[in-house]
Amino acid sequence: MAVTSLDFHLPDELNASHPPEKRGLRRDHVRLMVLNRTTGEICHDRFDHLLHYLQPGDLIIVNNSRTIPAVLRGKWSRQQQQLAAQVEVRLARRRNENTWEALILADSVQLGDTLHFPADLAASVISKQDHSPLMTIQFSKTGSDLFQDIYSIGEPIRYEYIQEPWGLDSYQTVFGSHPGSVEMPSAGRAFSWELLFSLMQKGVQIEYIQLHTGLSYLLDDEYEQSPEDNEEEYNISERTMQKILQTKASGNRVIAVGTTVVRALESAALTNALSGVTNLYINRHYPLQLVNGMITGLHEPKASHLEMLSAFVSEGHLQAAYTEAIQSRYLWHEFGDMNLIM
Repeated sequence: MAVTSLDFHLPDELNASHPPEKRGLRRDHVRLMVLNRTTGEICHDRFDHLLHYLQPGDLIIVNNSRTIPAVLRGKWSRQQQQLAAQVEVRLARRRNENTWEALILADSVQLGDTLHFPADLAASVISKQDHSPLMTIQFSKTGSDLFQDIYSIGEPIRYEYIQEPWGLDSYQTVFGSHPGSVEMPSAGRAFSWELLFSLMQKGVQIEYIQLHTGLSYLLDDEYEQSPEDNEEEYNISERTMQKILQTKASGNRVIAVGTTVVRALESAALTNALSGVTNLYINRHYPLQLVNGMITGLHEPKASHLEMLSAFVSEGHLQAAYTEAIQSRYLWHEFGDMNLIM
C-alpha cells in the first residue's frame, strides 16, 4: 500500500545532529509541543513539565527495547575471491538465533557470497527479497556469542544529518534494557529517572513493553518501506495489558511513548496476541482501540510515521502543528524536541 504522508520543507538547521547533553541541555529539558487532538490547539513547553498535562491514574507506556550497534564492517568475497576489503552491513531485523535481514551497502551481492568480519565472525547471503534491497544473512555464530561479537565490532546506525560518531550510549533511553532495536526507540529518550519519579509521585502510572525496531530507511527512496513491509517483534506482559484495561475502564488515559508502543499495543488489541511479530499499518482510517494519546518526536517530510499520527489528529491540525513547529525552530529526529498529542 502506498504511503501518502504530509510533505513540507524542513530546513537543514532543524535536523538535531547533537544529543541534547552535547548542546548543554539535560535530556529532559528539550522542548515540548502539546497538540490537542480534538481542537488542534497548540502550546509550547519543556519536556520535564510533562506532568502538568497528565492526571493521576493516567498510564504512560514506554518501550524498554535497547539499541544495539547494528552497523558492521567486513570483507566481501565470492568463491574465496575477495571483492571488497570493506563493506558496510546494516542489520535490519533478527529472524532467529543466527540469521538476520540486513542491508549490504555494495552492488551486485549474490546468494552464496560471504562477509568476513573481525572477531572471526562470518556470514553467508542465503536469500534476497523481492522489491527490497534487504537480504538475509546467516552468521557463523549464534545466540549470545553472536551478540557479543556484534557489540564488540558494531557501531550504532547514523544517518546523514549526524556528522559525529556518537557512542552507543547516546542512542539509549534511560530504561532501555532488552537489546534488539537497530534504531533507537527515540520517543523515550527525553525521559530521565527524575521525571519518571515525579510522574509516579503525582499518581501517573508507568508500564514497559518491548518492540524491537527495524531498519526504517534503506538509503534509496525507491525502496522506502511501508509499515506493512516492516515486520517488528514485540512483547507485552499480561500485567501491563491488565493495567491498560483497568485504566481505560476507570476513564483514565493510556499514553503511548512512541510509534513503536502504539503499533505493539494496537497489534495486541487486534489479534489478542501479547507477543509476536507485527506489520500493522495504522493510518487516519484506523480505529485506535487502546491508545488515547502519544508522545513522539518530530518526523521528517513524507515519513510513514506521520500516517500513524493522523490516526490521532486530523491532517489539517497536524499540518498546522508542523508548520508552527518549523516556525518556532523545533529540532527534528532522535536527538530533537518532543510532541505530546492527546
